[in-house]
Amino acid sequence: MSTPTLVRTLAGRAPALLREQQFRRYWTGQTVSLFGDEVSYLAVPLAAVFVLHVGATGMGWLRFAGLLPALLFSLPAGAWADRRGRRRQTMIAADLARAALMASLPLGYAFGVLTFVQLCAVVFAVGTLAVVFDVCNATLLVSLMKPDQYIAGNALTSGSRAFSFVAGPSAGGLLVQVLAAPLALLADAASYLASAWQLARIAPEEPPAAEPGKGRLTEGLRFIARSPLLRAILACAATINLFNFAFNTLVVLYAVDELGLSAGTLGLVIGAGAVGSLVGAVVSGRVVRAIGVGPALTAGAFLFPAPLVLVPLAGGPTPLLLATFFAAEFAAGLGVMLLDIASGSLQAAVIPNALRSRVSGAFRTVNYGVRPLGALAGGFLGSAIGLRPALWLVTLAATLGALWLLPSPVPRTRELPT
Repeated sequence: MSTPTLVRTLAGRAPALLREQQFRRYWTGQTVSLFGDEVSYLAVPLAAVFVLHVGATGMGWLRFAGLLPALLFSLPAGAWADRRGRRRQTMIAADLARAALMASLPLGYAFGVLTFVQLCAVVFAVGTLAVVFDVCNATLLVSLMKPDQYIAGNALTSGSRAFSFVAGPSAGGLLVQVLAAPLALLADAASYLASAWQLARIAPEEPPAAEPGKGRLTEGLRFIARSPLLRAILACAATINLFNFAFNTLVVLYAVDELGLSAGTLGLVIGAGAVGSLVGAVVSGRVVRAIGVGPALTAGAFLFPAPLVLVPLAGGPTPLLLATFFAAEFAAGLGVMLLDIASGSLQAAVIPNALRSRVSGAFRTVNYGVRPLGALAGGFLGSAIGLRPALWLVTLAATLGALWLLPSPVPRTRELPT
């Protein structure tokens, strides 16, 4: 088969949305950016451990600094984005600023002046820009799809996230071993530039700027409060995130200090286990269509946190230890994709375009706002009772989040509302 014929054959088999130029360019940029974020997700804490010799409490403060902007700025950022309009331009500016900030860390390391204060300041600033980017992105993404494409579109964007889970930590671990942790962050800086370039090449029809009026800042919160579906989803997601981010704060330190894993080995096993996310992204659309969007969401809310209880069980010979880590990451990856695709599709269906950035900002204020609290609590718990007991506590507590959904309409919602 000739090369042009092969290209046409593969293009014909691509999902319908990826044959639409604007969505394809958007999706390509976000896929690259998510990959860079996963490199940083491993490289930043490893820089703190290996270069700055930070302990459990310091790791908690580092995670807190990166996650605090979601609590502080999501609500006003959503209102500002709806009032300003021109969300794509705002996202491009946020990407360029994040690239410059992330590049400052390897620069500081190269000149021997990298400090823990700089590390915390950069992750705080990058987190702030991520809030602005994401509340705009909630509206931009829906502007690129028709209502009957919501599940397919969320499956594709979640598939990108799953791919980044697979490739990002493995690449991050190897880059840390080859280049040192701070220099590996150049990959994330480059990924932001790629995202900005692809966003500059699309021109979707965005909703107009919101009309001036009272209550703009709290309108998103009021909309969630009036929706039984969104209330339950938010309570569930916030509970899982609170304890999952306590887990995330401790797991790298636990793997390196107590289990003796190297950066490269840790990155490879997490990346391999994240194949579960890739599998979940592929099958979740079919699961949602087979059992219904609400039951799929409920199943994902349990299947995401429950397998992580295997991590504090890890021990014994190295092959068994690595197999336990792999199983936990693989099963959790399946669950999180099911949860994300079903939840994202429901939210896309029930939130009006005119309120989408404000509702997204309100949702993030709670859902992401608990993350720094979880990160800080994880650091204190690890210092107070030890890393393994703290991991037991937070992984078991995270599984309780699914209970919020049971008395709500979510498990009985089979089709997307119109």
